[in-house]
Amino acid sequence: MQTTEETLRSLFGRMVGDEKHGWAAASTLNAIWTLYDRVLDISPANIDDPDRDRFFLSKGHGPMAYYAMLAAKGFIAPETLDTWTQLGSPLGLHPDRKLIPGVEISSGSLGHGLPLGVGAALGLRAEGRRARVVVLIGDGELDEGSNHEAIAIAGRFALDRVTVIVIDNRSASLGWPDGIARRFEVEGWRATTVDGRDNDELYRALTQEPDGRPHAVVAEIRQAREGSAA
Repeated sequence: MQTTEETLRSLFGRMVGDEKHGWAAASTLNAIWTLYDRVLDISPANIDDPDRDRFFLSKGHGPMAYYAMLAAKGFIAPETLDTWTQLGSPLGLHPDRKLIPGVEISSGSLGHGLPLGVGAALGLRAEGRRARVVVLIGDGELDEGSNHEAIAIAGRFALDRVTVIVIDNRSASLGWPDGIARRFEVEGWRATTVDGRDNDELYRALTQEPDGRPHAVVAEIRQAREGSAA
């Protein structure tokens, strides 16, 4: 009998075709699995509840893991995965919030997710809500100026309901002195670096008690151990 995580990987495998971003998606599987299975208050039953947690996939070039999770958790029918990228399918190369239940933002343009997450957190704070906003980005997105501004604003407004997961594939063009975690810390964030393939490490990082600061979880994809370029 398959475990639920094995089921997720099986659903992921149903999407085939010349979509070009398979490894980008595979590197997010553990983070997305941990979020939806163990951390976030999001389900098909509460997708319209204003107090639900929010998940923003900014790393929108690799949505296959996201689609697989939505199928595993009942947001969409598993059979929908078989239509991936076909004419008329709701599952495009980038998620569309108007076509797919549970999708909060239409993403794909790098650097947009974190600014949208910061704006959502400010709006939730103004309404007196304590819902979490979790944004998943790729390390290459840190080359985008929009993210630098969002990081600075979140730190200065002490948006402690914002969590950013950075999938570190070591693909950023510019990098950052002393590492990605330090990039956030200098703007007043708490930062934790974990093995992006270790569900328990991810869970512990994502469930730390708030301390008045936004939180960055740097999920390193340790390729030497994995033997792949995911």
